[in-house]
Amino acid sequence: MAVKRIVANVAADRIDAAKAFYGDALGMTVVMDLGWILTFASDGSAAPQISVASEGGSGTPVPDISIEVDDLAEVHQRMQAAGFSIQYGPVTEPWGVTRFYVRDPFGRSVNILEHSRQGQSGNQVSDFDD
Repeated sequence: MAVKRIVANVAADRIDAAKAFYGDALGMTVVMDLGWILTFASDGSAAPQISVASEGGSGTPVPDISIEVDDLAEVHQRMQAAGFSIQYGPVTEPWGVTRFYVRDPFGRSVNILEHSRQGQSGNQVSDFDD
């Protein structure tokens, strides 16, 4: 027996509002639309994971959803341009991710993250570092 997939389900009265956040700002594609449920997906694949946490790290609250992206600076700019509320960051964390928290249209806390790249000196590199 093996877990094949884990899907986050977000309760919402206005599911069309999800298109601006998960579709436009995050670049995900609607792969199922039954009128009462929209499912978004991307081309990436990863092993199913679920995290259980007592805090979100760095003293932050535990986010409802974590989404890893390949260009955090671009996603951050899209979120700001669309008027979504950034709650935390962006910040490069000591455990090797750069991230920010943003509220989706339904009030959920979404942790948007990118694993930090290593610079030539071996130091972490972020598009947000000075």
